[in-house]
Amino acid sequence: MGDTAERCHQRWMLRAHRALLLNGFRAKGQFSSGVVEGFNTKAKLTSGKSFGFRTYHGAETALYPVLGALPEPAFTHKFC
Repeated sequence: MGDTAERCHQRWMLRAHRALLLNGFRAKGQFSSGVVEGFNTKAKLTSGKSFGFRTYHGAETALYPVLGALPEPAFTHKFC
């Protein structure tokens, strides 16, 4: 039974990110991933609202105030 390309890719990913994967075990529960999940949820909701934007730049600008009260960039609107 030979290796498929998918299995080879999975092995490569695990080897490439080994240090990052092991960090979670070294921390021994000292941090919570709830904050990260909250940011991911906010980003998903905002990107869903920004579905009609023409460019990625518009969607990126919409994410600024939502994630961590980041300042809006000076170039949000451009009038001719």
